[in-house]
Amino acid sequence: MSQNERAVTEPTRITVTAERTYDVVVGRHLLGELPGILGVKVAKVLIIHPESLEATAQTVREDLLAQGYEALLAVVPDAEASKTAQVLEFCWQILGQADFTRSDAIVSIGGGATTDLAGLVAATWLRGIAVVHLPTTLLAMVDAAVGGKAAINTAEGKNLVGAFYSPVAVLCDLVALETLPKWDLIAGLGEVIKTGFIADPVILDLIQAHASEFADWPAASDELWTALRELIERSIRVKARVVSEDLREASLREILNYGHTFAHAIEQVERYQWRHGAAVSVGMVYAAELARLAGRLSDEAVDRHREILSSVGLPTTYRGDRWEKLLAAMHRDKKARGAILRFVVLDAVAAPGRLEGPDPTLLAAAYAEVSREPPGR
Repeated sequence: MSQNERAVTEPTRITVTAERTYDVVVGRHLLGELPGILGVKVAKVLIIHPESLEATAQTVREDLLAQGYEALLAVVPDAEASKTAQVLEFCWQILGQADFTRSDAIVSIGGGATTDLAGLVAATWLRGIAVVHLPTTLLAMVDAAVGGKAAINTAEGKNLVGAFYSPVAVLCDLVALETLPKWDLIAGLGEVIKTGFIADPVILDLIQAHASEFADWPAASDELWTALRELIERSIRVKARVVSEDLREASLREILNYGHTFAHAIEQVERYQWRHGAAVSVGMVYAAELARLAGRLSDEAVDRHREILSSVGLPTTYRGDRWEKLLAAMHRDKKARGAILRFVVLDAVAAPGRLEGPDPTLLAAAYAEVSREPPGR
């Protein structure tokens, strides 16, 4: 398929059923969808974006202005630095000074951190206004923008302050990935691979079939673009199905946190210098080792974790001198109940379950397994 043929491919619409039903649209050149989503009742739009995407945000703003909307920009820090109470308050100030009402809307442009922040801004302003996400990274497309979880970080941990608040739409424009740096793409594959392990083994087969090609990104062949689109759509379908059954993480939705208990601990200990997908990669290996030590997962399945993740350049090990700090961070995880740690584990590929209150010796032994070799990021 040529570049021109890719440009005219019809978008895919994946429906998420939550407190409101919305579509995740996957395709190319999707900006024209935005006015139809916002509708005629919206008068004002606040576009929240990191400074690195100023040109993209200006293009969106100019298009909205041409459609008759009043469009403002809110420039926020890149990455996790945007997910603070101070930045949240900054966005509130803009909304208040511009007299935003419940019939107005927010548009987010950026990666997962921007999506998390913008979702919480929308959820909290006047107890909820519309938000449309335009994710620009692979991780945001398959994870942060879908499912309606919005949050900021505190000194005590990641995503501890937040809300469940669904967008009115998500537009995953694949054109944004054409200029995505290689390591950002690889980090995003961590979340893609996660959905393969918990629910869709075809994702794992696709990753293995194209692993060597990801090393040449962004010089992607037409075949790799086709595979990448299928990976994105499959990952979104997994999340859409789970979220539609369990919006507020009462039970089933917890499986989407596979690898995340240990991953969030790494991110906090490393002061968010690790990319989320890289931390999730190590977190999945930790969870797999924990399940193996508990007698629930085979050696072959654990080995497959390391094989697939390392094949695309994701880390599978972590330094061995941080256990006490990591353990303390895991006790602050959202899935913990009192002093009892709870982990999403696998009994087999695509057969997730939970492990509650594992013996401390198992926790330490699993850590020893992921710190046997020098870590590679």
